Amino acid sequence: MWRLLLNIAAFILVIVVNYLANALPLNGLTTGDIANRITVLFQPAGYVFSIWSLIYLLLGIWIIRQFPKSRRDLPIYVNTSGLFVLSCLLNSACVVLWHYGFWVTTVVVMISLLLTLIALYTKMRESNPGKLDFATFSIYLGWISVATIANISYVLVEKGWNGFGLSDVTWTIIMLVVATLLAIGFRISQADWIYPLVFVWAFIGIGVKNMEDYSNVAYVAYALAAVILVITLLGGLVRKKS
Repeated sequence: MWRLLLNIAAFILVIVVNYLANALPLNGLTTGDIANRITVLFQPAGYVFSIWSLIYLLLGIWIIRQFPKSRRDLPIYVNTSGLFVLSCLLNSACVVLWHYGFWVTTVVVMISLLLTLIALYTKMRESNPGKLDFATFSIYLGWISVATIANISYVLVEKGWNGFGLSDVTWTIIMLVVATLLAIGFRISQADWIYPLVFVWAFIGIGVKNMEDYSNVAYVAYALAAVILVITLLGGLVRKKS
């Protein structure tokens, strides 16, 4: 029972912190205000961040599915509870640090969140997960993977990094290519078709955000989104035939 209560408390914490971040807002700025204060080409359009609603909905369902006494001690919950609680604490810390301008610390905490979710995802895969469990943490890990790259990009721009003489456009295209390789590599190594689709969602949003002022970035983002989508779908077809 204590494990369930900890999971519930951690989930409520992350929901409340994220709500207050924009409702108050923390430090007088909404998350959107902070994101838009400087130009970061790897940042997707605002609508893309609605994926958080899906993530929190799925996490809420994951919590509710633990309520029946017969399910509380299933490996999927026993093996992941500690990591889930830690992920909620790190998620909440990221939001607070971000709103108060601790940029470098935020990146450190974000990377810690990413590593925690990788460990959680691994434990989940080893614990006979259901389809809903699989989808929940594939989407969450996929989004934090993208968000980590975006946050690092934001901090570098905020700190005035000169990019070793390369333009913002060049660096953004490089990051898009690296992210594409990550999505495809994960698709192949983990046989996970959900994780790469998060990158497709984000890349389309990056294209939308940059289409007017940086159309070359937008076209690359759209093209790489198409590449990820095709490889993801082809991978599924190959597995079915085999």
